Amino acid sequence: MSRTDPALARAHDLLERFVLFDGHNDLPFSIRRAADGDVAAYGLDRVHQESDTDIPRLRQGKVGAQVFAAFVPTSVPDPGRFTLEQVAIGLDIETVHADIFHPARRAADVAAARRMAKIASVLSVESAVGLGGSLSPLRVWYAAGVRILTLCHNETLAWIDSATDAPRHGGLTDFGRALIAECNRIGMMVDLAHASPKAQHDALDVAAAPLLWSHSNAAALCPHPRNVPDDVLDRVKANGGVVMATFVPNFISRKSHDWMTPLQVHGKTPPGADIDTAVARRAAEAGPWPRASIGELCDHIQYIVGRTGLAHIGIGSDFYGGPNPPDLADASRFPHLVAELVRRGWSDAALKGILSGNMLRVWRTVEKVSATLKAARPPGIARVAAESLAPPGRKKPAT
Repeated sequence: MSRTDPALARAHDLLERFVLFDGHNDLPFSIRRAADGDVAAYGLDRVHQESDTDIPRLRQGKVGAQVFAAFVPTSVPDPGRFTLEQVAIGLDIETVHADIFHPARRAADVAAARRMAKIASVLSVESAVGLGGSLSPLRVWYAAGVRILTLCHNETLAWIDSATDAPRHGGLTDFGRALIAECNRIGMMVDLAHASPKAQHDALDVAAAPLLWSHSNAAALCPHPRNVPDDVLDRVKANGGVVMATFVPNFISRKSHDWMTPLQVHGKTPPGADIDTAVARRAAEAGPWPRASIGELCDHIQYIVGRTGLAHIGIGSDFYGGPNPPDLADASRFPHLVAELVRRGWSDAALKGILSGNMLRVWRTVEKVSATLKAARPPGIARVAAESLAPPGRKKPAT
């Protein structure tokens, strides 16, 4: 596909006019794995063929605002420290490459970055495990620049059931509800991407501000547990939130999901598994892994819009240096996604919404709600009992 393709040419023109806001990218974790977290040593200013995100390809993809996720594996020995280290990598991206990235701490900063011809850098924490069962660190994360909190990752925590783990609480606990209330108070956007369907409903019941699903697709089209079921999608409009369609093959394609299912438990790779060997063995038995396509992703986008309306859809790539659909292989490919929506008849107004307008509306609303709640409520100081933080079947030693 070349720039002579009218749809692709229009996509490039639209991306000059409208900011593209990508709601989830795990670049800090990629830098941690490849360069022990040293942003300067990693060399973001050169193309990394072994991965999917770097400055040249962000520029080629015309990304205008990028969420850099501080991903925290649930099982790390010291998740509080790990969280701060991951956030620090995000901050270092902003400082080492200050000529490229503009720190975005308010919704208005995205437009400011555009005026400077920079990429707005938005920091998130993926999994609240690093809170250690206390609300107080949340305010420290916010002070450090974090503006989005993904409540959990692939494992159930002491206050929330994960979509990809056995449930323990029937959704959210009282602490989980208090965590959402404190996020609303301080102006932290709440992300339900990894929460169980019941936890998503519980969050919708109590949230005072719009919610995000930063990297999820429609469960009706692909039955991965990380995708959003219809009964949740049908509540998004009333909440004002945004579902950000993601590029993960297993969340897009039913064929990809079915192909990977024998290798996974609860929709995730078992801890310690050699996934590369398992995939190679599966390919020898069942043929190549079908890795989805832009067209299938657009089917999800249109399905979600059919349930929520055009004001509640966004894009969250979840680039993390792993396998992607061949036609969405890296951050340079965003114009091709926009081109497919152009071919499907999307108007300029609808494209502006999915690219960034809907997400920025959520952010501005979260800021307004926070201003009201800060005037009415003191800081939250709820804690979870130490023994409740231990995994099921094992009590945490007394300290």
